[in-house]
Amino acid sequence: MADLDESLLALLRARDPDALRTIADEHGRRIYRAARGMGHSAADAEDLVQDVFLAFLLSLDRFEGRAQVGTWLFGILHRKSLERRRAVVREELSDPIDQLFESQFDTRGHWHLAADAPEHLIHAEQAGGAIAGCLEALPDQQREVFHLRQVEDLPAEAVSKITGLSVTHIGVLLHRARVRLRVCLGEKGWGRR
Repeated sequence: MADLDESLLALLRARDPDALRTIADEHGRRIYRAARGMGHSAADAEDLVQDVFLAFLLSLDRFEGRAQVGTWLFGILHRKSLERRRAVVREELSDPIDQLFESQFDTRGHWHLAADAPEHLIHAEQAGGAIAGCLEALPDQQREVFHLRQVEDLPAEAVSKITGLSVTHIGVLLHRARVRLRVCLGEKGWGRR
């Protein structure tokens, strides 16, 4: 996506509810996923999404529309994430088996998908746990860069704008994250066979 359309920018600056809803609908899930990928709990990620959109709303008069809205929002997320890390002591996570069990059902108690074979679920849970553990062990900057580049598929230039790091440093952090993940997964028995 190129520069923001002038008419949409004008509607955003006028705080048009439909234009704001469009931006929230278009970017909300990615911001949430990015916050989760940065190591925040589900509740903190939801709070961060709200903080990001509130900051976006408050900063619309400074937003010139030259950058993509997503890049602007990820920049806000980066700053809000750093603020939260400084301000909030990490909460204890609930029992992972409870989360796994609850995630299998909708609000009416029906299965989201037909149940898989237990062996498949156990294998997937073990792989997911190994990956999550290795991601959690990464230093914050490496985890954030890895998530933005690999999961969100943002170009290095966009990640550079978001984090304030040089494109070269982004590349170094991504490489180090990949190496650490490969070693960590190998140590857990999930390497190449």
